[in-house]
Amino acid sequence: MLTHIVLFKLKDRSPESVAETAQVLRDMEGKIEELLSIEVGTDVVHSERSYDIALVTKFASFEAMQAYQVHPVHKKVIEHMSTAREAQAVVDYES
Repeated sequence: MLTHIVLFKLKDRSPESVAETAQVLRDMEGKIEELLSIEVGTDVVHSERSYDIALVTKFASFEAMQAYQVHPVHKKVIEHMSTAREAQAVVDYES
């Protein structure tokens, strides 16, 4: 099992923008076979060092995560995120 975590800091950190972008991520659920689970959380502390959104996904293998990366549904999400995000951080680990 592979866990893939991405933290996003948005250009527009307004509650509406954060909610819209979180929904774009949640909308992947059930549309990508390789995506075993998805959790999307929004920051509640809002400190200087906070990121706005956390995406936690799980895959059966590294190969499954690679298939997810090029899936058309995920590519549409990447398009949105490339315009919405200011910064991101990623960690992938075996779970």
